[in-house]
Amino acid sequence: MYASYWKLRERPFENRCDPRFYYPAESHQAALLKLRYAIENRRGGTVLAGPCGSGKTLLVEMLRTMLGPAFAPLSHLVFPQMSGAEMLGYLAGEWGGPGSTPEAAPVHQSVQRIERFLAENAQRGQHAVVVVDEAHLLDEGAALETLRMLLNFRGGGEPALTLLLVGQPGILPILDRAPQLEERLAVKCLLRPFTERETAEYVNHRLKQAGAQQEIFEPAALASLHRLTHGVPRRINRLGDLALLIGYAEELRSVAADQVEAVHQELVTVMPE
Repeated sequence: MYASYWKLRERPFENRCDPRFYYPAESHQAALLKLRYAIENRRGGTVLAGPCGSGKTLLVEMLRTMLGPAFAPLSHLVFPQMSGAEMLGYLAGEWGGPGSTPEAAPVHQSVQRIERFLAENAQRGQHAVVVVDEAHLLDEGAALETLRMLLNFRGGGEPALTLLLVGQPGILPILDRAPQLEERLAVKCLLRPFTERETAEYVNHRLKQAGAQQEIFEPAALASLHRLTHGVPRRINRLGDLALLIGYAEELRSVAADQVEAVHQELVTVMPE
């Protein structure tokens, strides 16, 4: 609706996993480096933790684009609230291909299929990656123990897969209470919100990727965006998107701090955080 008014090719603040809109903030780049190191060196397990809306999903997508063909398949488990047996059945189904064992299959059948697949995968010179999203919701008993036991599968003397647990910071104390799994995690990465400088650069990067040729958010508006969102990318996207819409509706030449403040106040009134 507002893109043509601001001379943009597309809306800049969509919450989608598009690598073009990835902004290399310091903590995000550090996490990406450590995760690549762990996977490319075939370590057993890793953790990526960060507040809701901090960009974990986009970071995983960036990681996917950077890993070479030797690191496959990458299986993304987005609903972690499964029993251990269901989790094994899910992976057996993912890796087994057409006609594979259904998720309700007996555990021993799922384990046999996983073991066979990982052995063949290793013989092809490949290394599997299992991403578990929303890992802070994992059951602290059976599910965590099942994931730990997945790390027992080996190929050529190395772990046959790397497990990447992605979740909110609550995953860290959960892992502390599961020392047998925690000690097998090669790296732990914690994303932090953007600094004020990073917030401004993030907004301008997104605008540039969307086709902006001129300054749209005034410096004071960028400072307000940071203060009101606490540097959390998803909040920045929401507030920035609505500020552009209001600027279009009011036929403004740029977005000032007043518009950002007004939009935020309306959001807080309608949808308190």
